[in-house]
Amino acid sequence: MSQLRHTALYDWHLKQGARLVPFAGWAMPLQYAGIVAEHLAVRQAAGIFDISHMGRLRCQGAGATDLLEWVCTHSIGSMQIGQVRYSLICHERGGVLDDVLVYRWAAEEYSLVVNAANRDKIVAWLHQHRGTRPVQISDETFATAMVALQGPAAVSLVTDLFAEDVRRLKYYFACRTSCGSIPVEVSRTGYTGEDGFEIIVPGGEALRLWETLVARGARPCGLGARDTLRLEAGMPLYGHELTEEINPIQAGLGWAVKFTKGDFIGRAALEQARTDRTLPIRVGLEIEGRRAARHGYRVVSAHAQAVGTVTSGSFCPHLELSLAMAYVLPDHAAVGTPLQIEVPGGTFLHAAVVPLPFYKRQRPA
Repeated sequence: MSQLRHTALYDWHLKQGARLVPFAGWAMPLQYAGIVAEHLAVRQAAGIFDISHMGRLRCQGAGATDLLEWVCTHSIGSMQIGQVRYSLICHERGGVLDDVLVYRWAAEEYSLVVNAANRDKIVAWLHQHRGTRPVQISDETFATAMVALQGPAAVSLVTDLFAEDVRRLKYYFACRTSCGSIPVEVSRTGYTGEDGFEIIVPGGEALRLWETLVARGARPCGLGARDTLRLEAGMPLYGHELTEEINPIQAGLGWAVKFTKGDFIGRAALEQARTDRTLPIRVGLEIEGRRAARHGYRVVSAHAQAVGTVTSGSFCPHLELSLAMAYVLPDHAAVGTPLQIEVPGGTFLHAAVVPLPFYKRQRPA
């Protein structure tokens, strides 16, 4: 793994016996005690993830809002200071280059959190489309670290931890504060279907913050549990449910495409996609038994007609169900439609279309 990048927490993961795997050019923990135990810890209490592999970019200057309005599908100028917004970045044909979180810190200062495998591509895309706009684009990935504290106990674990009471943050809002002498950016966001926080910290201070949260009761979790948690919550993953060949309308993310905001890259293609009833669309599948459907498995109708492809699948520990997401032809996408999944070797798994998300946390009354 010497050629892989290491996060600021790499040595800690090694000492704790984490199983490290290559992921998007980084050596990342897949699991510590086991995926099932870590998955259930997040659903029942609190888990902590090293997500420092994610790209962290900053755009600031008089043209920052204009640039992000042009490259993002969601509305950027309407964001409040301190708000975080999910958006897609698409190419001219409407395919997804990446799905990103946009943080608005000031009138013309933003942060973007992008997928690790797409960081170089998105940095180049921003520079390509900056034109003459006065915007400074900075890649802060290697100077910072990022951790995610997720689960129903996450809010109680941050009591009195930061100078500002981040428990008061609304969902998808963020603040700049400090943890003792450590400057941090904290957002009420996550990728597990649970409440929690994502925290950006200077790389040299990451270990101190991480060990503080672990000492307070957060269970270290790896990418394995992160994947089963996001699948259970019906959240798309780039490279699986999102690619440059899939548009946001197909993916069920039309809510993140704001046609009322003015022009943006891919707008014309996405307007056409809104009325196209021939393209496969993302659905959830519940599979009989415990066997998992995997990425790339073929989906067929009850009459053995090929109708789609599985993009993600796993046995999900909290719901105790084998679940998958797939793209299927619209005529086979209605909830309740019986389908089969072809497994290598010629056997078939029985499945049915079910609503997404599979899991939705109970919110306090």
